[in-house]
Parts: sequence; C-alpha cells; structure tokens
Amino acid sequence: MDNKKYLYGASGHCKVIIDILKSNNYTVEAVFDDAPSADYLLGIPVVSTKNSIDFSKKKMLISIGDNAIRKKIAEALGTAFYSALHPKAILSQYASIDVGCVIMAGAVLNAESHIGKHCIINTGAVVEHDCLIADYVHLSPNVSLAGNVSVGQGSHIGIGATVIQGIKIGKWSVIGAGAVIIKDVPDYAVVVGNPGKIIKFNIK
Repeated sequence: MDNKKYLYGASGHCKVIIDILKSNNYTVEAVFDDAPSADYLLGIPVVSTKNSIDFSKKKMLISIGDNAIRKKIAEALGTAFYSALHPKAILSQYASIDVGCVIMAGAVLNAESHIGKHCIINTGAVVEHDCLIADYVHLSPNVSLAGNVSVGQGSHIGIGATVIQGIKIGKWSVIGAGAVIIKDVPDYAVVVGNPGKIIKFNIK
C-alpha cells in the first residue's frame, strides 16, 4: 500500500484539508478531480480522473463537502482511507473516529462520542458525550450537539445549529443554519428555525 496522502475533489473544502494535513507535517502528493479547473490547488498538483489511475493502492481522503457525492465516491473507489485531524481539535481519549473523516480546527469531541465513516466535523463544532454520528454526516462550523444526540447517515447540520440533549436526528435530514432542535427529527426532513420546524421532506 502506498503511504503517500492523496485527496479526491479539488474544492474549497479541499483547501482546508490540505491545510490540516500540512499542519500535521504530511505531504499531499496529488488531488484527483473529475473536472479540474486548475492544474494546482495550494501548490498541490490536480490530476483529472479521466486519466487511467489505479486507486486501489492509494490512501485516499474524499475532500468533497456534499454528503451524497462523498458516499458515492467512497463506495466506488475501493481503496484504503485515512482521516485528517487538525492538531488544534480537542479529542477525548474515549472518543472514536472511523476512517475517511475530517476533524477541523477548534472542534471538540467529548467522552464516548463516536464518529462514523467519511464524516466532516467542521470548524468549532462541539460533539458532547455519548453522541453517535453515523456515516457521511456533515456538522457545519459552530454546530453544538448536547449529550446523547444521535445523527443518522448522510445528515447535514447547518452552521451554528444547536441540538439539545437526547435528540435523535434521522438519516439524510437537513438542519438549517442557526436552528434550535428540541424534538426528534425524522428521516429526510428539512428543519429550520427556533424552535426547529419541519418545512419539507427530501425523499431519496
């Protein structure tokens, strides 16, 4: 297995991940992208996936913010994945993080919080004790989850949203920016406001 670091998706989100990796003194060999708009991103070569590439021997991290696209690519690549943890994130020794995750600067994972595969815990997000975060979730900057919250697969919680203790958020739901969640959220629901109210369902 190639121990060099590679990324998939030359986006703004990718720039943050490159910075995290460099903060950990890792070298990023290349960024792969389906439709490159430039040859380099922060000095890292961007390589079109239209080229013949053997991903099976590369350690990858998917640098795409969209949860559904990240899931599709992760399932298609058939390779080993690594995670990127910012040195200024605060991680309990009793927390767990699965493969393919990005934990950004100022994020806090407290005791017995469990993060699934290919999740994004964005800048300054707080995940309190005993929270369960399923695969492909994105917690935006400054999200706050109180203790014992569960978030289902593929859900996206918007910037600055707050979730009180013990809440269950279903899969592939969307919580709007600044929302305050005081009741359980069903699968595929879109919730906004304070207190949070369902405005529609995104059925997949």
